[in-house]
Amino acid sequence: MDDDAKSRTRRQILEVAAGILEREGAQAVSTRAVAAAAGIRAASLYQLFGDKDGLLSALAIHAFDLYLSEKHTLAQSGDPVADMRRGWDMHVDFGLRHPAFYLLMYGSDRPGRRPPAAGEAQALVMRFLNRAADDGCLRVPPALAAHLTLAAVTGVTLSLIGASEDERDMEVSARMRDTLIDSLTVDPPPASDATLASRALALDAALDAALTGADGPALPLRPSETALLHDWLHELAR
Repeated sequence: MDDDAKSRTRRQILEVAAGILEREGAQAVSTRAVAAAAGIRAASLYQLFGDKDGLLSALAIHAFDLYLSEKHTLAQSGDPVADMRRGWDMHVDFGLRHPAFYLLMYGSDRPGRRPPAAGEAQALVMRFLNRAADDGCLRVPPALAAHLTLAAVTGVTLSLIGASEDERDMEVSARMRDTLIDSLTVDPPPASDATLASRALALDAALDAALTGADGPALPLRPSETALLHDWLHELAR
């Protein structure tokens, strides 16, 4: 089988497996069932994915790719805090529309094993939070805000997925979203009134952008100097 044929077969298997996953759940995604539904020999599936665990890992990557394709359509507005709320709502909506995918993405029983696309999803969250910090809107460093946000939004989404449709209360999501975001953010102060903490967080976000080359040339700082500067800024932001 040449590379093009392998790519087509792989895509066909993933599409069939994704259909079974969304209709019947992960327990129905057996290598035998997927091979039969795709009209291929089980040996071809094993050759491409190894085993059921490999197939489920590939489906998790496929799920994150689908999630990211939707997330990238979320255009940034001039209000980073409003964008945080919209990002939360889009995340929850995706989980409720694709519960089996979501459980595979965030309900894994294999700690520490997330597909690379999960890192890209986290980077998108950090992009919004860095903007909020740069505008003086965050009470805490962006990395901590990202961890708190992901923990809260996945917990809410998994809880809503587990509820029957007639018991599902979307007010839970809205209240948790607003409670969390209100605890992480402040109204951006006028430039002359900015607090030391908000200025430190804004500078920390600007430093991250500069160091990655996202906002002009990278700064000529050694790793030890960068770490020390981050530590100082985080202390000032307390």
